[in-house]
Amino acid sequence: MNKQAKKNASARILFAAALVLACAVGTVTGAAAQVTPPTTPTDIAVPAGNSPFLVGHAYGSQGYTCLPTSTGGTAWNPSARPEATLFTDLFGAQFQIITHFQSINEKPKPGIVPPLSGNATWQSSLDTSRVWAVKVKGIDAGSDPSSCPNSGSIQCLLLQSVGNEKGPTGGNLLFKTTFIQRLNTAGGAVPTTACSVGQTQLQPYTADYYFFRADNN
Repeated sequence: MNKQAKKNASARILFAAALVLACAVGTVTGAAAQVTPPTTPTDIAVPAGNSPFLVGHAYGSQGYTCLPTSTGGTAWNPSARPEATLFTDLFGAQFQIITHFQSINEKPKPGIVPPLSGNATWQSSLDTSRVWAVKVKGIDAGSDPSSCPNSGSIQCLLLQSVGNEKGPTGGNLLFKTTFIQRLNTAGGAVPTTACSVGQTQLQPYTADYYFFRADNN
């Protein structure tokens, strides 16, 4: 294949990739009206004035570290570090839309002092916009059959945005996120085994994350 043919082939591939991405963005953003979270207990209900616009099905892990206790023993720190990939159904297949991890909040809301340990972060795989959020309240897994049915799993949560950032080219899929619900958790709970100081352990989990934005946006 000569150089010109290679250039043409590369251009076609890039065009096809851009077309697929554009279709994916349009499909994801256009599906807002179809997002219907399960009814939840009041403790983790999203305040009135916010509506769901996106849901992602997460597959990943919660990372725990063993720390010394005040009594001279050891215990797993219940504050986990998340690592997960969120997918949505697109054209009958699972399509990656968000990466979930912990990072420094680079765009804190007014009055927010970001911890040096970072905040839970969700970053769009489509336009790299980000939202940082913190736990407002949680309910134990198994306590609600419709939204959090799996006993022994990590809690289901209501989280509130403490920072938002557009992507480098102005992408805003997650930029206006106000609240996030983590529901239908399975796995991910704090380990129950004995541990030694500094030991780490990843607990696999799945969950559904529902993203909300203010109705006036």
